Parts: sequence; structure tokens; C-alpha cells
Amino acid sequence: GLGILADINKRSKNGLDYIEIKVNPSTFPISFRGEYHYRSGSTKQQLTGVALSEFIMRKTGVRWEDVTVDNLTVEDLDEESFKIFRREALRRKRMTSDDLNISNRELLDKLHLTKDGKLKRSAVLLFYHDPSIVQNGTQVQIGRFSQEADLQYQDIMDGSLLTTADKVIDLIYFKYLKAKVSYEHDRRIETYPYARDAVREAVYNAMIHNCYMYGSSIQIRIGDREMVIGNSCILPEGWTTETLLGKHDSKPYNPDIAAVFYRAGYIEHWGRGIQKIFDACKELGAEPPVYEIVGNGLRVRFKALESALIDDTEAEENSGSVNGSVNQTELTKRQQDIFALINKSGNANGSVKKGLTTKEIISKLNLSERTVYRELAVLKQLGLIQRVGSDKTGHWEVIPQK
Repeated sequence: GLGILADINKRSKNGLDYIEIKVNPSTFPISFRGEYHYRSGSTKQQLTGVALSEFIMRKTGVRWEDVTVDNLTVEDLDEESFKIFRREALRRKRMTSDDLNISNRELLDKLHLTKDGKLKRSAVLLFYHDPSIVQNGTQVQIGRFSQEADLQYQDIMDGSLLTTADKVIDLIYFKYLKAKVSYEHDRRIETYPYARDAVREAVYNAMIHNCYMYGSSIQIRIGDREMVIGNSCILPEGWTTETLLGKHDSKPYNPDIAAVFYRAGYIEHWGRGIQKIFDACKELGAEPPVYEIVGNGLRVRFKALESALIDDTEAEENSGSVNGSVNQTELTKRQQDIFALINKSGNANGSVKKGLTTKEIISKLNLSERTVYRELAVLKQLGLIQRVGSDKTGHWEVIPQK
């Protein structure tokens, strides 16, 4: 049987007898011969796949991120992810030193990322170096596309959500975008075609609202005049793009992940994210983004600020000036130190080109990974250094000046 208890009553109305069968709503989905069905309007539809999983979770109050993982423990998690979280939570004053000066296990308990002594999926996504162990498609993919929609180059960020959040915005702005340079009273001004705070908010929103059950990566497509940030989503029941763009309460699809991003200062509460995006675009002078729901995906389309775009002539002139005669005094002291270190290594042993890895630079200069990563991106954009080899095994070399 279906396990349904129904009230059966004999009724009379207008001299006619009838049977009333009353079935109270069930708190748990009920299957019929192993299948789940629901009524939408006048039609009956069968629930399958991700839609079925989402329906069951919504009815039972158990979310995908709450499910525990059996094959990982706290000791398996990534220490770098914990360092990033503690650093950012303290810097943004979302937690105190006393809150953070506890063991990793105690911290996870405080953040509600454990259940019955086991790690939740949310803990693995946030703090494990390879979250795909619980679900494929947990990466953030960034691609640069030509006007003909051909992929020119890309990065796949497949680490923990916290290490990705720590690096992704710097990567976008220093590797994938070019700033238009102007001078005001001898002060160098760089203007990017997309508002950084708006892109930052949109990327972090995609990470915390993504429906990871679909197994699809978050994608950031960057073209000459448009940037599109897309993620899988299941909006709250009855929500549309108009609901998103209007005033609404904060209803994150992954509340535990959202809470950690809030503690780290990456997002705000109260559903103000989209308003912040619009405000940042307005401050830059760019058009507000367009939100689209396409199938099971949400896309945010940013249109580039035309006045900040660099045409082919400017790009050629900039490239020539960078590679031809970069004034080292225009670099910051830290950038000069990193450049000199790589240059010295490249000139070691006479004419032998050796180069340095990112880890070697971090160790020799005693700087944080985030700082070195950002400064290397600047030096690369200026045409001073180049990456040789893969992201994991490659090294940095100085580009010979013309």
C-alpha cells in the first residue's frame, strides 16, 4: 500500500447521499509503484532526476548541502582554506580572535558544517582541496572568447570554494581584462570595462546559490563587449527574474555555504546583493546587467563600458610600450622585488634560464599566496614576465625586453 490513512465519511446534500474521502497533506513524498507524480494546473507530471531530489529535500527539510560524507574527516581538509577563512573573517570583523582561536573541528561545529560527528557536503565544498569527490561540476570555469565566439584561453578553478573565492576576482581582472589607462594631474588612472564590485558580487552569488546537484560548473564567459556569469539554480517556489530584481528577503539556496561566505566578508545579508551590483555599475557609468533564466540556469549579462574598451591601435601601442621600455620605477616596491627575484633566477649560471615557481617566490619573500598571485598577474599583464609550463608544474620567467 501507499501508507496513506484517509477519512471516509458519508455525507448528504440537497437530498443526495455521497461519500467524502479526505486525505490530509503528507509531510513526506509518497511514491506509486516507485514513481513520484505531481499535479501542475490540469496536468499530471512525473518527477525524475534532480527535480525529484529537490522536491524530496524541500518536503523533508533536508537540503543537499546537509547530507553527511562518510569517507572524509576534518584531518583531510585543506589547511590553506582554513587560513583564508580565519584571515578574512578577522579582517572583515565578522568574527573575533576568540571565535577563531579554536581547533578546525570546533570551528566547523560553530559554522554548523558537521552533523552527528560527520562532515556535511557543505564542509567538503568549502574546505576540501578537491570538492568534486562529493559532486562533479563544483569548479568555476573562466573563458576568454573572441568576437567570433572562439575560446582563446581558459582557467578551471577546481579547489575548495574558499580558495577559489580568494583568487577568482584577481584572476579575472589581471588575466582576462585590460584597463584603459589615463592620467589626471600626473596620476595614473586605470578604468576596467566592468565594475569590479558588481562582478565580485555576481560571482560569489553564483557560488553560494548554485544547485550543485546538477553537476554543472559555474561558467564565466568573457568577451570583448560582454561578460556572462552563469550557474545552475532552483529559485524559491513562485520566484521569477522580476522577484530577484525587486526587494526580497535573503533566501540562499545553500544557507550553510552562504553563512560561511558572509562570515568571510564575501557577501552581505538581507538580499541586497543585486542592488549592490546595480549600484556598482551605475557608479562606473555602465548599464545594469540583464538577468535571464534559461532552463535550469541563471545568467547575468554584463555589458562592457564602451569608453573603457581598448581598440586595436591602443592595444598595439600599449603592448609596444610595455615590452619596449617599461619604467621599473612605475612598479610598486613589492612588484620590483618579485621581478628582480625572477630576473636573478633567470640569469643564474650564466645564460641558463631557470625561472621560479610561485611557491618559491612565496617562500623567498615571505609573502602570502594571495599577494604573490596578485602581483604576478600584474607583472604578466604588463608584459614583464611569462608563465612557462602548466599551472601546477610550470614556473615564471622574465620576458626579454626589445
